[in-house]
Amino acid sequence: MKSYKIAVIGGDGTGPEVVREGLKVMDAVSSQCGFKYEKTMFDFGGERYLRTKEVLPESAISDLKKFDAIFLGAIGHPDVKPGILEKGILLKLRFDLDQYINLRPVQLFDERFCPIKGKKPADVDFTVIRENSEGLYKGLGEFQNKGTPEEVAIQISYNTRKGVERCIRYAFEYTRKFGKRKQLLLCGKTNVLTFAFDLWERTFNEVGQEYPDVKKEYAHVDATTMWFVKNPEWFDVIVTDNMFGDIITDLGAMIQGGMGIAAGGNINPNGVSMFEPIGGSAPKYTGLNVINPLAAISAAGMLLKQIGETNAAEKIEKSVRTVVTTKMADLAAKKMGYSTTEVGDLVVRNL
Repeated sequence: MKSYKIAVIGGDGTGPEVVREGLKVMDAVSSQCGFKYEKTMFDFGGERYLRTKEVLPESAISDLKKFDAIFLGAIGHPDVKPGILEKGILLKLRFDLDQYINLRPVQLFDERFCPIKGKKPADVDFTVIRENSEGLYKGLGEFQNKGTPEEVAIQISYNTRKGVERCIRYAFEYTRKFGKRKQLLLCGKTNVLTFAFDLWERTFNEVGQEYPDVKKEYAHVDATTMWFVKNPEWFDVIVTDNMFGDIITDLGAMIQGGMGIAAGGNINPNGVSMFEPIGGSAPKYTGLNVINPLAAISAAGMLLKQIGETNAAEKIEKSVRTVVTTKMADLAAKKMGYSTTEVGDLVVRNL
């Protein structure tokens, strides 16, 4: 029987609550599909930082490299200045574990939850592949004459051929394997960002020659956001840089039904990947047992798919779809109708 080691970071606010439901589903599906997993809990987050003034211990990265995958709840604490935890935990883990792909499936399970009139589940079913380690999020730049009328703030978008190419190549491979129409779109801004997206476009065209079976397209990011709303059915797989990917995936979450259903993965194809619900820590709801855990449960499904347990991942996705379409009609009115734990139980029951 196969066995895996999973690192679990519940994080802040309602993060531990939704992670608990994800683990509940993983426990059930692992017994059904004949594999085992051992989980190790890590207390990284706001409470630890307030207690120790340490964001991550020095051993964190080396410790996490020993696991098959990481399951993350949420990071963000109201008593910690914004940016400290996000940079010190989320970005550090992504960069130091070389999780250079952010993978965001955008799937509408029920048309009642889509804010776009007349769109069906078949119309909102695409994937965004975001470069996750470079661009504007590299943190490069400077202030000049700070605090004076002549102040200048410089933020650098740092893009390397190696970083761009490995992301684009991953996107072509993903499209070849999972794309419904074998269609890959590069989302950029070549008419204004003439350095960064010249590199992206040239690399896209050069690597694309190795994939004659994949249809290649390009769209500016502003046009992409318009078409997300007007014609989401046009999209299959999208590849883009760090900043644009961050923006368009939140729009994608909205058209698929909201943050409560959206899951994502930070992928190192040859190392340790990390999976999480897209929504934040929602601290004002902590302990109330009212947060929708479906995004965390879907993230658990993505985790299992990444480590090779495809059957278990498919079971989770089908169960989530069943629960959404048959049990959660009140979501259309922004009312879940069930507690956090009850939703987890429903998914287990429908595996």
